[in-house]
Amino acid sequence: MDTLILSGNKAIELGAQIIKSGGIVAFPTETVYGLGACAYDSDAIAAVFAAKGRPMDNPLIVHLASGKDILSVSCGYDERYRPLIDKFMPGPLTLVVKKRADIPDCVTAGLDTVGVRIPSHAVAREFIESCAVPIAAPSANLSTKISPTSARHVYEDMNGRVPLIIDGGDCDVGIESTVLDITGDIPVILRPGAVTAEQIADVLGSVKTHEGKIVAAAPAPGMKYKHYAPVCDCVVASSISSAVEEYCRRVDEGGNPVILCKSEHIGICGDIHTIGLGSDDNEICRNIYAAMHAAEKSYDCIICEDLGDSGLLGSVMNRVNKSAGGKII
Repeated sequence: MDTLILSGNKAIELGAQIIKSGGIVAFPTETVYGLGACAYDSDAIAAVFAAKGRPMDNPLIVHLASGKDILSVSCGYDERYRPLIDKFMPGPLTLVVKKRADIPDCVTAGLDTVGVRIPSHAVAREFIESCAVPIAAPSANLSTKISPTSARHVYEDMNGRVPLIIDGGDCDVGIESTVLDITGDIPVILRPGAVTAEQIADVLGSVKTHEGKIVAAAPAPGMKYKHYAPVCDCVVASSISSAVEEYCRRVDEGGNPVILCKSEHIGICGDIHTIGLGSDDNEICRNIYAAMHAAEKSYDCIICEDLGDSGLLGSVMNRVNKSAGGKII
C-alpha cells in the first residue's frame, strides 16, 4: 500500500471517499492526529486496530462534526452538563456517555459507554462532515509509541498501513483530549488533558480524578496499557539538577543522552545536549511529543525534567511518566 500525504479540499474529498468505502484515514485534530474509520463499520474498525497493533479491549473515541451529533451515538446525557459542552466543545474534551445500540462493541471494548468528542480543528470537522458518519479514532501511531502531532510523525509509523494522511499542519494542543465520565453522580476524569480538573470544577462545581491504577476494563484510552513510549530509554528527573547528574552519569558510561526541559533551564545545563520545550504551559504541552520524536532519533536516553503536577503541566506529566514507565530519578 502506498500512503499518500495530501492537504486541502482534495485530501478531504479523497478521505471521505475512503471512509465511505470502508477504509481508514489518518486526519489532524488540535490534540494529536487520529486514525479514523466509520464508527458503525465493524470491519473498518478492525482495520484500525490491525494497523496500529492495538489491543481490541482498548476503546476508541468517536469524533463528531458538531454538538447536535452527540445524540446520534449516545442515549443522551444529564442536562447538568450542558454548560460544560457549551464551554469546551468543540475542543480537547471527550465525554463518556451511554452508547446507542448501533455503535459496535468493538468501538467501546464491549462497554455500554462511548467516548465522544468534537474536535476544534477546522480540517477535522470538515473531514468528518464530508464523511457524513461519526468517525471512531485512536491516535495515528503504532500502539505504545509516541503520539503524532504532525503528518510526518504519522507517516513514520503508518507508511504502508493506511492509504491517506490528511495533512492539517502541526497540532495546536499537542496531547490527547481530557476524558471525562459523566455517567455517574459526580463526573470523573479518566484521562487528564488540556481541559484541566480546575477548569471543569469551575463550571460544574466538583469533579473527581481517577487514581491511575491499572484497570481490567478500561472505559477510556490510555488507562490500561503502556503508552506514549519512545524507542529509546526514558526517565523523569525530579529536578533540573538531578537531570544534569543523570546526564553526566550516562555520558560517563558511554551513553548519548539528552535533557528535555523548560527553555529557561537550558542555561543551567551548560553545553550538554538539551531540547527546550518552551517557556509557558501551552507551549510546553504543544511541543512535548514533537521533542520526544526528535530525541528518540538522535539519542539513546531521554531525561525529562519534572514539569509539575497540577493544571496543564500535570496533564503533560501524565504522558511523560507513562513514557518513562514510572522511572523517576
